Amino acid sequence: MAMITTPLDQLELRQYLEWVNGGIRIAGTRIGLEQIVEAYDAGATPEEIALRYRALSLEEVYATITYYLANQEQVKVYMQQLQREDKAEWNQLGQQPLTKLLRERLETQYETMIEEDRMTPSL
Repeated sequence: MAMITTPLDQLELRQYLEWVNGGIRIAGTRIGLEQIVEAYDAGATPEEIALRYRALSLEEVYATITYYLANQEQVKVYMQQLQREDKAEWNQLGQQPLTKLLRERLETQYETMIEEDRMTPSL
């Protein structure tokens, strides 16, 4: 006797996501889970997200949001880890001699533009 499968038996959200180079990506794309979650948390609808990321189908956007909603704690921990890694990488990059020199030059130019009233200071 053949086993009858239902659409619910076939629904596997993990098929939409993959682990690539230390990050969770939408399968077959370079778009990270965090990009979709950040857009969604900022109030974007799934349709708006699909328009923003044209490489994704609406189905993939909904699947990603569903995965996020079902695993919010784990996804938030993952995103916090990404932020820590990005910050550490940024700090390390800022210690390199060429980067320091460029940063100093940009800061000098920025201050000059503010003094000459060509630019308003950012907060």
